[in-house]
Amino acid sequence: MKTLTIRDDVYEKLVKLKKEGESFSDLLERLLSREKVSLREFYGSLKDSKFLEELEKEILEFRKKAKVREIP
Repeated sequence: MKTLTIRDDVYEKLVKLKKEGESFSDLLERLLSREKVSLREFYGSLKDSKFLEELEKEILEFRKKAKVREIP
């Protein structure tokens, strides 16, 4: 058994992740043994979302406001 020191903000995040009846050791083991996920699995998941529409609008507005630098 070991004692770890962590910041209060990190502790609060861990508490929120901890399942009922789960020890902090169990939580850390669960988090450390999670299967790595490929971003490819999420491809297209925002296809019809309002978030994506708003993001696209913001990007287009940003591009309109951006100044093009001339190369001498």
